Amino acid sequence: MTDFSEIKSDAKARMDKTLESLRSDFGGLRAGRAHASLLDGIMVEAYGNMVPVSQVGTVGVPDPRTLSVSVWDKSLAKNVEKALRESDLGLNPVSDGALIRIPIPPLSEERRAELSKVAGKYAEQNKVAVRNIRRDALDGIKKLKKDNLISEDDEKRFENEIQKLTDESIKKIDEMLAAKEKDIMQV
Repeated sequence: MTDFSEIKSDAKARMDKTLESLRSDFGGLRAGRAHASLLDGIMVEAYGNMVPVSQVGTVGVPDPRTLSVSVWDKSLAKNVEKALRESDLGLNPVSDGALIRIPIPPLSEERRAELSKVAGKYAEQNKVAVRNIRRDALDGIKKLKKDNLISEDDEKRFENEIQKLTDESIKKIDEMLAAKEKDIMQV
């Protein structure tokens, strides 16, 4: 990184990616209704590699309480069923050959609390990622100072700007978590 604008834009882009990642993590946490994105994070062993469910079959939503996976290669049906069963979503798939039906049980109060904890864990992981991005940016600023490319005043000003970016990202993460927890706890 040769100047502050590069450091700042890189940090901003990486923090935005972190927020996107959290959004997709939250998309995989169900709030009572069947939704195809529920299975996005589930990886299946296929031909020696781990791939998303969507790459081995078609995910459908026949009704609000059921998901289905129509597996393209029948030999992978057992692997898909196993991956669904072992996921932390509490699903119990029923297979009849190449079609796997996944009934979505109504959320119990206990399961809602568990999902809230999982959402909190995702949020905390993303906060740590944002803080790591901040650390990298601050290291870049220190290097600019060490190489005498910026003054001490600039160094402080740039550090404050990076801190502001970090605070905004953490605030967005907290807001997303609050919204997701409200969604999960809603009966």
